[in-house]
Amino acid sequence: MTLLQSLIAIPILFSLLILQTAVVSQVPLLEGTADLILLALIAWAIQKRVQTAWIWGLIGGLLVGYVSAVPLGVYLGAYLAAVGFALLLRQRMWNVPLLAMLIVTFLATLLLHGLTFLSLRLSDTPVTITETINLITLPSLLLNILLAFPFFILFGDLARFLHPESLEM
Repeated sequence: MTLLQSLIAIPILFSLLILQTAVVSQVPLLEGTADLILLALIAWAIQKRVQTAWIWGLIGGLLVGYVSAVPLGVYLGAYLAAVGFALLLRQRMWNVPLLAMLIVTFLATLLLHGLTFLSLRLSDTPVTITETINLITLPSLLLNILLAFPFFILFGDLARFLHPESLEM
């Protein structure tokens, strides 16, 4: 069953990647856009029955890293860190998973944008920290926080579908 749960990540994350690059990127708030893959990975890892979160994080990081102009390691590292932090909070805050989703979304968005900023600075791309924070990071953070609720619900339903609770007699 875990092979099916791992393989289902490919069409789901690929569809979200297409949606993210074709639609969401065309509707920015200032210069920031939502990161659907990041939200999906966090929402999936927060679900208590899920055991394939690391595989989903790896697939998501490779997909986005492949289509992005940013080095592959930025997205791969940020997404795997987000999954790890979500799994850690899932154990610690098992009574309030929605709060854990919001906390991980907040921190993972900041981490991803920080790593992206550093990689751009290392490649001599002229970006300033104040413009990056004001025009890209804060609007993206707002969009990610707003979309965290629907993603939490959708991936909670998907986790319940793929991991049904066994009935005890």
